Amino acid sequence: MSELGANSLRSNSSSFNSPITFETSGGTENGRLCRAFVNFNGQGAVAIRANFNVNSITDNGTGDYTANFTNAMSDANYSVAHAKKNDQGSVSSISVIVTNNSGSHRMETYIANPGIYYQNRDEPIVCITIFR
Repeated sequence: MSELGANSLRSNSSSFNSPITFETSGGTENGRLCRAFVNFNGQGAVAIRANFNVNSITDNGTGDYTANFTNAMSDANYSVAHAKKNDQGSVSSISVIVTNNSGSHRMETYIANPGIYYQNRDEPIVCITIFR
């Protein structure tokens, strides 16, 4: 088994859209690093708790948020993972992609209410992770 220890890795390119990749000895890519993430308070005054490559969150209305990237992606064909804390007990909740843009990602959060299909809801913890 081989092991590499390093305090930092640097790309040979100064471009944000030339990310570090992990490859086999034969040159087959088998992984990349996260391109952006954010953990923020989605209730009241929206506030970022922790982030990488997200410079702000836009509150578009109840349960509707846009994460604005510091460095834009090369295109809108990235993968997104959402997570959120539902503080409503056993009530079902979901989050959905509204739009992917190279410079931002927009999402909405919902809870299910009896008699109502889904209703937008601000959540106390919202997390977005971007891979490209």
